[in-house]
Amino acid sequence: MTFGILCSGQGLQSATMFTLTGCEAAAVPIFEEAAEHLGCDPRRLVAEMDEPALYENLTGQILCVTQALTAYACIKEAVPARLVVAGYSVGEMAAWSIAGVWTSRELLSLVHVRANLMNHARKPGDCLAAVRGLDRSLVTELCKRHHCEIGIINPDRLFVVGGARLGIFQLCKEALLTGATRASVLAVNIASHTSRMEKAIAPFQLAIDSAHPRPLAHGKILLSASNGMPIAHPALESSKLANQLASQLDWAACLEAMAEANVDRILELGPGESLASMARSISLFSDVRALDDFRTAEGVRRWIMRP
Repeated sequence: MTFGILCSGQGLQSATMFTLTGCEAAAVPIFEEAAEHLGCDPRRLVAEMDEPALYENLTGQILCVTQALTAYACIKEAVPARLVVAGYSVGEMAAWSIAGVWTSRELLSLVHVRANLMNHARKPGDCLAAVRGLDRSLVTELCKRHHCEIGIINPDRLFVVGGARLGIFQLCKEALLTGATRASVLAVNIASHTSRMEKAIAPFQLAIDSAHPRPLAHGKILLSASNGMPIAHPALESSKLANQLASQLDWAACLEAMAEANVDRILELGPGESLASMARSISLFSDVRALDDFRTAEGVRRWIMRP
């Protein structure tokens, strides 16, 4: 069996995101490492912080990566030797760590740098929106008209677009009038994966290089969210990770590449289950689940080891 893991991006942080992993011994060291960047234990933070604060860029990125790292720590002994891993936006940072490129401590430090650089590069009012139900050519035309950009291409005619808030609002309004089934602003106050992040690329590349990416662990296949292509030599291909801050992701191609790698069972680590829903929508995998589908870590492990 070839097993696939999807690491989620920002947008679905919540007070319950660590319910399954919070009491697992394997996750404790990672929670402690994340606390160094958040100022308190992530489990306490999500329980006590107002929901809007969970979507602040630095907090959101650290929380999402912590979710993926703690979840994987709880299940890794059950995961088959052959593993294909991919991540969505900041989730790709977690995917590189799961593939053996960085330790959890190294990865969390890099994500902290990434978030700060993006905060510095962003312009007041930057945001993202989701548009569903229109052809790519039409979404591209709407973006040109309202000075926005497609940041992420998803399956089933779902696009994430980024730009200045006024342009995004106008684009959403026109998209709905044009026939979109959804056009709404997301809880991410930054125009990720658009040219508005260009200033962050060079300093982030320096940070990645300084962290000395290791070769992939044995049996791990790491896919780039930029185009779905395998990353064979992380140290030589680190520019893909840096450049995607300001360039388009093709998550639809990434899922298709997973199918081409003969992945038949997929687990999304969360938060949320949006990536699992996308994987189900293309009907290329026999079994797709999200961590949120389970009540206990032991239940996840039993499902993974099921014949």
